[in-house]
This record gives sequence, structure tokens and C-alpha cells, in this order.
Amino acid sequence: MSGIRLGALTGITAFAALAMATGIAKAEMMSKVGPGEGEVAIVAWPGYVERGDTDKNYDWVTDFEKQTGCKVTVKTAGTSDEMVSLMNAGGFDLVTASGDATLRLIAGGKVQQINTDLIPSWNTIDKRLQNGAWHTVGGKHFGVPYQWGPNVLMYNTTVFKEPPKTWAVVFEEQKLPDGKSNQGRVEAYSGPIYIADAALYLKKHQPALGIDDPYELTQEQFDAAVNLLKAQRKLVFKYWGDSTAQTEDFKNEGVVASTSWPYQANLLAGEGQPIGMTVPEEGATGWADTTMMHSQAPHPNCAYMWLEHSLNKKLQGDLASWFGSVPVVPDACKDNALLGEKGCEANGVENFDKISFWKTPVADCGNGKKCVPYKDWTSTFLAIQSGQ
Repeated sequence: MSGIRLGALTGITAFAALAMATGIAKAEMMSKVGPGEGEVAIVAWPGYVERGDTDKNYDWVTDFEKQTGCKVTVKTAGTSDEMVSLMNAGGFDLVTASGDATLRLIAGGKVQQINTDLIPSWNTIDKRLQNGAWHTVGGKHFGVPYQWGPNVLMYNTTVFKEPPKTWAVVFEEQKLPDGKSNQGRVEAYSGPIYIADAALYLKKHQPALGIDDPYELTQEQFDAAVNLLKAQRKLVFKYWGDSTAQTEDFKNEGVVASTSWPYQANLLAGEGQPIGMTVPEEGATGWADTTMMHSQAPHPNCAYMWLEHSLNKKLQGDLASWFGSVPVVPDACKDNALLGEKGCEANGVENFDKISFWKTPVADCGNGKKCVPYKDWTSTFLAIQSGQ
């Protein structure tokens, strides 16, 4: 599995390679960085670009603006589909894209090849991520790794005295440890890629299906995952796509278990809420996020300055502490006051090979295997959400 996730350029990279070969993605790579244009506009996940507004200790924007003269503006997005839509519309320089969006952006010609010679800190990146199949096509890099981590099971510690051992608490109707049903007390992620979470669960609990990679599903495997999610629908209080709204649901709406990001769990725990997070026995989906540059970036020089800044050791460590993620620069795990000496361990640095990283499902998934493409994931998941 790790080989498929990291380096085997099979069907998914063939998808992007075909686009490259047919001339779709053809923005010219920059050869030098000139004077800044005074601004850089970034589409980012919540919590990824902080200037100290929420907590003054977490600020990796102010010094960058002072040093470069490039004012940072941020548009947050709650799902990969929203990020793709924003980049398609244009007007942005950079996006912190996850693997279920990156190859779509490459194939659509919306992002440009990155000249790693213009990123002095490139060699500080974890070698496992430098050539990640979600941002590297034919040896060409279309982004700079930023952070990675799992999609955790977030839970209420007053209901679960011990961390749940299985994702069954959100997928299967049952009584929870407090003696009450889980119906109406769990949430699910509001994105088609969530079908992979169901597939990962079935990989362990229905081995006869033969699921290997949860993003490479035959029609039979896909249908089984969809049926699981249709049954789950009656349990779900809400499909979340807004991280702030999800924290409010845990505080005020009686939600006690859900897939989530460490970011929300950290926010709630920091407020003194009874919240824990875990990676259950089935493993987890996850994200290895990449900062990608729009093919028509209006501020390309400031964008390259930010790409280099994004690998700053202190930024990487501070962001990992804030979001609950793992730095792509391993040295950032050391000597960071906010992250602490065991911060990377707590955030799951040892779980790399247990995570099925998000990537774009495609029809040709290699070796003659035909899989269900992402467009079908999208239409099917919309039907699930609407109760069809």
C-alpha cells in the first residue's frame, strides 16, 4: 500500500500524464524570482495560514510581510472540491491542496510546474514526500509539500471513557458506552472522498470484497461502500464541511463522534472541552498537502517567496502544533517551543505507513483494472447526502 500511495505511478498519475502529453497543463515554469508585487493570495485550509488573530503565539504571516513587502490574503476552503472551484475561477496565487485535488488541478492546467532550484529549502523536505505521486508527474514537481496527517476519529470523552477501537461507532447503528444510541449523534465529512473512509472500513470488515486501495474501487467494491454510507445516513446528524461549525456541533448539538481533523480536536481541547482523538484499528484516510501555484498567478514572485517561507523550520513546527499535523520538514520536530519535544509523536509521525492518503480516483487504475472515476464519486455522494 505505501508503495501505491507514494511512488508507483500507475493509473492515477497516468491521468495527469495524459493531460500533460496532450498539452492541457502547459504554463511556463519560472526561471528566476524577481521583486515582489506587494501581495500574495492564498486558498488554504482553515488554520493553515495564521497571523496571530486567534492566538498571538501562532503567527507566521507578519514577519513574512515585513521581510518581503508581500501582503498575505487568505481565502479558506472547507473541502477539496471548493478549492478546485476557486482555483478554476482564478485570481489566486497559491492553494494548499490535498491529494484528492492536486491531480485535477494539474490535468486542468490550473497549476504550474515548480522550479525547485528557486526553493533553497527544498532539500530539507522529508524524502518520502519530495516525489509524492499526488504532485509529481513525469519527474516534474507541481507543488511544495506543506503538512501531512490523518483524518482522526474525534470523540467526546464523557461518552467514551476509552478511545473507540473501531470506526464502527460512526458507521454501524449501536449503543454507545453511555447506553444511548449513536443515531443523530455522529457526523460524517461532506465530501465525495469520504467514500474512501467507508471503503477502508470494509477492507478490514469485509475482506472478501478484495479492497486494496480505498481510492481504487471496482464497481462492486464501490457499491458496497455506497451501501454502507446509505445505511449510515440515518445516523448522521450533519455532514460537516466547516471546521468551526463542527466544533460548535460537539459543544452544543450533542454530537459525540465523527471523522475530523486534529485541528478541531485541538481547538476544543484547548477550550477545556471533553474531547479526544484517535486512529482506530482499521487505520485512517489522511492528507499530504501541497502548496501549488496557479498557472496564471497574478503575483508569482511573492508566491515563490511564500513557497520558500512555507518550509521555514519554525513555521513548520508552529503550524504542526496549531493544526495537530506533522511537518514536512523533519527537523521542525526538534526544538520548537510550541510543538514540544514529543509534539510530532503525539501528532502521529510514526503513523505514516498506516495512512491512506487522499488522491483522485480515476477510471484506469493500472494493470488493466477498471475503477469508478471521481465524477461518479461526486454524483453518488450527493445522492447519499440527500437521502436518495
